[in-house]
Amino acid sequence: MSRLLLVSCASTALCALPALATEKGDILGTYADIAEAAYGDSLVAAEALGDAVAELLDAPSADTLATARQAWLRARIPYQQTEAFRFGNPIVDDWEGKVNAWPLDEGLMDYVDPSYGGATDENAYAALDVIANPTFTLSGEEIDATEITPALLRDTLHEADAVEANVATGYHAIEFLLWGQDLNGTEAGAGARPWTDYATGADCTHGNCDRRGEYLRSATTLLVDDLAWMADQWTAGGAAREAVLANEDAGIDAILTGMGSLSYGEQAGERMKLGILLNDPEEEHDCFSDNTHNSHYYDAMGIRNVYVGSYARIDGTVVSGPSLSELVAESDPDVDAALRADLDHTMAEMGRIKAVAEAGFSYDRMLARGNSDGEALITNAIDALIAQTRSIERAVVALGLDQIAFQGSESLDDPNAVFQ
Repeated sequence: MSRLLLVSCASTALCALPALATEKGDILGTYADIAEAAYGDSLVAAEALGDAVAELLDAPSADTLATARQAWLRARIPYQQTEAFRFGNPIVDDWEGKVNAWPLDEGLMDYVDPSYGGATDENAYAALDVIANPTFTLSGEEIDATEITPALLRDTLHEADAVEANVATGYHAIEFLLWGQDLNGTEAGAGARPWTDYATGADCTHGNCDRRGEYLRSATTLLVDDLAWMADQWTAGGAAREAVLANEDAGIDAILTGMGSLSYGEQAGERMKLGILLNDPEEEHDCFSDNTHNSHYYDAMGIRNVYVGSYARIDGTVVSGPSLSELVAESDPDVDAALRADLDHTMAEMGRIKAVAEAGFSYDRMLARGNSDGEALITNAIDALIAQTRSIERAVVALGLDQIAFQGSESLDDPNAVFQ
């Protein structure tokens, strides 16, 4: 993957900075407090999802499936705001694939439409369908999957055979199990898995309803466990908090690296521009549920949260404190003002996508070839993300920091390579 490199002028006389009143340690404390709160909220929401899944499996019905889906949608709101902690914090990067890996080959888990196809050169297990197969061969080894347990998903299936598309755990595995495939392409409609896929006896559709329930329960259990672990890393004495606080300059770098990489390479590039280039609804981030507009919106909000040092919790309280914005403003008020304005502009563009999607023009419909209105909505948001990334670059220079590398994306840096 390409990289967008930032080079500061820290070693030149032009970058001599005045003494700063805002303490870096206080800023990093706020940053860690926001992480603790956001991962804590993600855990609470995942536990509520687990309760809803238990109700679905105990008493399958259209209503309990709808309740579980709503719980999944609510769980995405705090989690997406944590993605600004990726890229700059190795402990998060090393863990993130367990909970938010995407895209995935859903045929690994369950039945799929015949149009999906089967095994490919890239992934021999793209249509393994473990729910229908209590035993199977994986990388030359006979696997006993008579019971679908968290350990089976975590230790055997997830990224099986070192293939990243073999996503067996996390939000998107659960999303697929709740919604099923979205077979509508760029037409209206999300996945439409029937509640009877979890029914008992003669009401069961598509077979193996008990095993499908085991998979859903195990995946939800793992999500809760993984979020509990990460939330703990940001509490007092936790490894993530201690790592950020250990070196003030490195901690500030981590904030800016997370902001810039998520803004540019990840969100503007891989999650948005790639879909526009390919006109492919499979490039939606939440493709089964048609929730991509919210994922994009709350990702952008998470970037803004860490810069301004404020996070609104799901219980209505606000975690806030000394911010990176204050530090930048002391060095160069114009740079801070421009960055804050760019962050606000990005939120406005994401808000337009969100509002239009909620009115019925879903994100996958925006991706349709020849849909100029949808392309304009997405492109305006991409442009806003790129503009805010340039302002983040200027903040790096204003603070006199050493070279920082942001994640890049072929979709932005070399679009022709996408089609090769």
